[in-house]
Amino acid sequence: MINFGNTLKTLRLNENMTQAQLAQKLDLTKSVISAYETGLRLPSYDVLIHIAKIFNVSTDYLLGIERKQDIDLSGLSQAEIDALINLIKAMKYSR
Repeated sequence: MINFGNTLKTLRLNENMTQAQLAQKLDLTKSVISAYETGLRLPSYDVLIHIAKIFNVSTDYLLGIERKQDIDLSGLSQAEIDALINLIKAMKYSR
């Protein structure tokens, strides 16, 4: 969980969100978010789940158990996105 603070900060910055904005969404103070990001504090289970929902990631990802890779699909049609998903699935299961 050493990386939790870095992960949280990266997710927050990727969404162009300030610590104050995230704190408001979580009904916390900005100083609590700062403490999370610097590793001084860890969130409760309830807050961890809420953070995961806000950033659309798993709690495992937040805790550094699971790696997430992003692919920019903007500008693609739904059919193209579906084709890419099927290709990825085929590649995963052909090993």
